[in-house]
Amino acid sequence: MTEFTTSKDGTRIAYSVIGSGPAVVLVDGALNSRDFGASKGVAAALADSYTVFTYDRRGRAESGDTLPYAPAREIEDLAAVIAAAGGDAFVMGQSSGGAIVLEAAASGVKMRKLASYEAPYVGQSTDFLARQKQFIADGDRRGAVNYFMTTMVGGPFFMPLMIRLMPKVGRQLDAVAHTLPYDTELMNGFAAPARLASIATPALIMGGSKYKPSMKKAVHDVAGLVPDATLVILDGQTHQVSPAVLAPALTEFFQ
Repeated sequence: MTEFTTSKDGTRIAYSVIGSGPAVVLVDGALNSRDFGASKGVAAALADSYTVFTYDRRGRAESGDTLPYAPAREIEDLAAVIAAAGGDAFVMGQSSGGAIVLEAAASGVKMRKLASYEAPYVGQSTDFLARQKQFIADGDRRGAVNYFMTTMVGGPFFMPLMIRLMPKVGRQLDAVAHTLPYDTELMNGFAAPARLASIATPALIMGGSKYKPSMKKAVHDVAGLVPDATLVILDGQTHQVSPAVLAPALTEFFQ
């Protein structure tokens, strides 16, 4: 069942709730939404012990997309979902969703505890934002997706072919491709910002043991910046972490 909350700028944000227990809010990374991506599996893995809130980030699925975009709007969206969860929630984000959680905590958004999995502060110097905006301006959504999957993320050169061979997945990715510049902009030039040192919330900073060297540095940089941080490396995991491995680490920390 879809429910809605309203962000500070009037944008309607769609969310779902499953499970019972203390509230947990999950924040997705690029191209993901409640029904297509990482949070759905994590929510299912946590639902026996927690009331889990998942939401469509702005511009995705059933959420609105008030323009102009600014990273601060994503922080306000998360704050609105936390308020819908009763104002007292654990919060966890994956990939760029982890960056939103960290930025929100640094901005003073109240959370019981926070967790981030591989926020991609990987130090890229290429002007990804300009390239992504140009793809969208040209109406080339698939080009934006392919560029993200290969050049930005470092996926294999044949990834565009794989997407073409999965038309349903391709359509789902194309539908939210216009939000790729949003993720790029909120990543702060892909450098962990010094303001994370102002976070007062207990934080679990996670990575997978199979992370790339640039991601390893990103995870450790964040853990070094956040004052009350617990660093955990999940054995055998890549950026696409298994919910069955992630959920126990979250449960242990949240307890």
